[in-house]
Amino acid sequence: MNKILIILLITLVACINQDSKSVSSISDKPNIIFILVDDLGKEWISCYGADSIQTPNIDALAEGGVLFNNFYVMPQCTPTRVSFLTGQYPFRHGWINHWDVPRWGGGAHFDENLNPSIGIEMKKAGYKTCIAGKWQIDDFRVEPDALTKNGFDEYCMWTGGEGNNPPSNERYHNPYIFTSDSSKTYEGKFGPDIFKDFIINFIHKNKQSSFFIYYPMVLTHTPLVNTPDEILDTKHGKHKAMVRYTDKITGEIIKTLDEAEIRDNTIVIWTTDNGTTRGIEGSLNGVAVEGGKAQTTESGICVPFIISWAGQLDEGQKSDALIDITDMYPTFLEFAGADLKLALNDKLIDGHSFKNILVNNSSKSNRKWILGMGGQNNARLTENGVENQFIFRDRVLRNKRFKLYVDTKKQPDKFYDLEEDPFEKNNIIDSLNTPERKDNLKGLTDLISSFPGKDNDPVYHPNPPREWDVKITAESQDWKK
Repeated sequence: MNKILIILLITLVACINQDSKSVSSISDKPNIIFILVDDLGKEWISCYGADSIQTPNIDALAEGGVLFNNFYVMPQCTPTRVSFLTGQYPFRHGWINHWDVPRWGGGAHFDENLNPSIGIEMKKAGYKTCIAGKWQIDDFRVEPDALTKNGFDEYCMWTGGEGNNPPSNERYHNPYIFTSDSSKTYEGKFGPDIFKDFIINFIHKNKQSSFFIYYPMVLTHTPLVNTPDEILDTKHGKHKAMVRYTDKITGEIIKTLDEAEIRDNTIVIWTTDNGTTRGIEGSLNGVAVEGGKAQTTESGICVPFIISWAGQLDEGQKSDALIDITDMYPTFLEFAGADLKLALNDKLIDGHSFKNILVNNSSKSNRKWILGMGGQNNARLTENGVENQFIFRDRVLRNKRFKLYVDTKKQPDKFYDLEEDPFEKNNIIDSLNTPERKDNLKGLTDLISSFPGKDNDPVYHPNPPREWDVKITAESQDWKK
C-alpha cells in the first residue's frame, strides 16, 4: 500500500512540475490582444469621466489594470493604423493623410516589402496571429494575399468600400466581408458580431499557444446605425447604442479569456484610432466636448488607452506616462522576445518600448515627448502616385504638461498649459510670464529641427492600374504650382 502511495505522489509531483514548466514557457511570451476602436474619444468612456453614457466592461478593464491619460494617436484613420503597423511617424512612413485604397486605388497600397510590419515580426517570433475588422490600406481584389503577406495566419475583414462594388460599402448590417474563402455579403448578419465571433473562435483554438490578435473594430465609425440590441431614431441615440455595443463586445472578449483560463497570460490593450466624428457632442467631467476627429486638438488625438493584464498589474492604476501609437511596435516585439535590430533590418522606427511600465509598475515611459500630426486630407494622386500636399505637415508636440503646435513653415504656432487648460482655451505663446513656460516652449521648439526637412510620401511599388482608380487631373496637381 505504501509503495502505491509513493508512486502516486511521485507521479503527482511530476505532473505539477510539468504543468509549471508549461505555464512558465508560455508566460515568457504572453498573448497580446490589441483592440483599436474606430472614431471614439474619451468623452464617450465613463471611466475617463464621460457623463452621458456608461461603459461597464471597458471600465472593468481599467479597474483591473492601468488607465493612461497621455496617449497620442494621429487624427485620422490611415496615419494611425500605418503608424501602429510600422512603429513610425507619418513623416517617415509617408501616410500622413487618409487614403482609402479600395475606393481610390491609384496603385497605392501598404507595401510590406518596403516598410516594417508588426504582424510579420510577431509571426516570426513564434506567435499565432489573427486580424479581424478594418484594414482599408490594401485592395483585396488586387492583393488577396495582403494579410498573409503581413504575417496574419487568420483573417476576417470588412473589405472597405471598393470602387465599382456598392455592396462592399456595408460594414454593419448585411456586411461585405473578406476571409480566406472569398469576399461576400452576409445577409441578415451584423458585421461587428462576425468579427467578434471570429476572434473568440481563434482564442479557443489557440489557447495553448502564444497568440497575437489585432482587432481593429469597425465600430463606432459612421454611418450611424441601430445595433441588434437597440433601435433608436436620433443621430446621438444611434451613436450611444454603437458605443454600448462596443462595450458589450469588449466584455465578451474578456469573458472568452476567462473561459479559456488564459486571462492572466494575456495582455489586453484597448484604445481608439482618433477622436469622435465631428458633429457628435459628448460630455467629459461636465464639459461639452465636440468630436475631434481630423484635428490635432486633445479631443482629436489624446484618446483612451487602457491595459489589462490580470494578476500581473496592480489594479486600478492611473498613469500620466507619455506613450503614443508608434510605441506598440517595439513593446510587442520585446514581449515576444524578438531581436528588434534584426527585425528592422536597417529600417528606422520612432517608437519606444514601454514594457518597463507593465513589468516593473513604472510610472514613467522612455519618452519625454509625444507627437501627433496631420488632419484634414490633403493627399493628391499624381503621375508619381499618392503625394502629400505640404513639404512639412503641421504637427503637435507635448510633454506631460505643455503642448506646442507647429505650422507647415516649421514655426511654433500655439502653446498650451494642459494642466491648467486641458481643453486648450488659452494660447499662451505670447504670454510666457514664468521661467517654466519659457523653458518648456524652448524645449519643445528645439525638437522641430530633429525632424526631416521634407515629409516622406507613401513608399510602395505601385500595383497595376484598375478601372476604379481615381483619375489624375490638372486640378489634383494645382498644389504643385
